[in-house]
Amino acid sequence: MKESDKNIENLIDKMMSETTLESPSIDFTSKIMSQVLVAEKSKIKAYKPLISKTTWIFICISLIALTAYSIYSNNNISNSETALAYLDKASTLFSGIHFSKNILYALLIVPFMILVQIGVLKNYFDKKYEV
Repeated sequence: MKESDKNIENLIDKMMSETTLESPSIDFTSKIMSQVLVAEKSKIKAYKPLISKTTWIFICISLIALTAYSIYSNNNISNSETALAYLDKASTLFSGIHFSKNILYALLIVPFMILVQIGVLKNYFDKKYEV
């Protein structure tokens, strides 16, 4: 096995001695760098929010309209017989459910922490991808 290794090494040495070193063209570096710059520019994408401004405006107007309708409506929902019937059904439906203090704390704290994380992550990515 060692003999074959020596033969392979001799063969490689012979091949290397016969060939000359190839040198790149004079403007090789500038060509490569121009290709790298083009590739980097194509990767950069403009920031586009998930929910557009027109959608936010539509949501706000809808909420304002719904609130105004519920305030200025002639139908008083709290005195309505159907509303009272639904409230009775809902109260009997959920009357048997009891939560421990830990679960109640989690239900109060987790949404707040998610909102905080959204704000922190948005700020982080805005700073990271500033163009």
